Amino acid sequence: MKVNNSNNSLLPINLPCLKDYRQNLADQGLKLPLQTVPFDRNGLLQNLPSLSADKSGWPWNLETVIPLKPESDQSIYPKISIVMPSYNQAEYIEESIRSILLQNYPNLELIVFDGGSNDGTKEVLEKYSPWLSFWQSEKDNGQGHAINLGFSIASGDYFGWINSDDFYLPNCLYKVAKNFLKTNKDFIYGDSLILNENDKSVRYDQSFFLLDRYLRFGGIIPSHSSFWKSSIHQPIWEDLNCAIDAELWMRLVAKRSKSHIRYPLAIARIQSEAKSVNERYRELWKEDYEQKIWQAYKPAKMWKLRCYEFRYVQRIYKKFNMDLSNIEINKLLKRNDFLFS
Repeated sequence: MKVNNSNNSLLPINLPCLKDYRQNLADQGLKLPLQTVPFDRNGLLQNLPSLSADKSGWPWNLETVIPLKPESDQSIYPKISIVMPSYNQAEYIEESIRSILLQNYPNLELIVFDGGSNDGTKEVLEKYSPWLSFWQSEKDNGQGHAINLGFSIASGDYFGWINSDDFYLPNCLYKVAKNFLKTNKDFIYGDSLILNENDKSVRYDQSFFLLDRYLRFGGIIPSHSSFWKSSIHQPIWEDLNCAIDAELWMRLVAKRSKSHIRYPLAIARIQSEAKSVNERYRELWKEDYEQKIWQAYKPAKMWKLRCYEFRYVQRIYKKFNMDLSNIEINKLLKRNDFLFS
């Protein structure tokens, strides 16, 4: 069953009913709610699968220090549900999974939907299965479908998703939880680091200042550094191939309260198979916008003026937001295989 979303749209957007997805999985034997990730007050690093000696730094042999006092109640932390869509990312998915588990966050769901990878991804998921709330490796209908399946069974107070070739930075989830509890905002996003796989260089990437009228500028919200109240969640538009997050933010973030954590929460990886850089996705990006998104949403008024305003506002905003220095980034990651340029 599908529902129509006509929020400021010219043509209806057909969105799946996540309750149907949830029921379907329950009918297949899935017991809900899911178990949270095992928590150890001494940290999970000592319990996770061992690694080769050449892997060091975050998230290989480092973990987030747990701020809990021995007598404190871990249930005071709101539940965070992280969904990871994946397909043929065996080279990177272990790094991504460890970056979530080694947050050592005490109230966490980690849900992985892999689209039936044939490159060794399934073996990695099997290895880490004791620490995953749920995982499945079966053919699906694409990234959007995988994300929707994940959120259909999530039960957290707050949601986030991260692709299997990206990874979170130390203390990310504690920072996010603290910000939600302090501000009670609907949507929180942070800055990022960008890792270029070609030369292993790392650079700081500041996020933009968000106003609702800026949401039409694709790529202004980093999905890997974004979290939101589960109460405002909406499904992914599965007909889209690439611009799934750009369109989602137009529905999810508009008219919601927002908070920007001016600190990097995650690393986005630029690699040859990434949709943002691989040439074979160029036409699919164009199709998403020209044949779907801009056919569904009303044209923006005074677009040229809005573009000028956007550039001017962001230039000022970023000028007063300081990047972490290379020394600080190196201290955060402690990676000998990265180049901090």
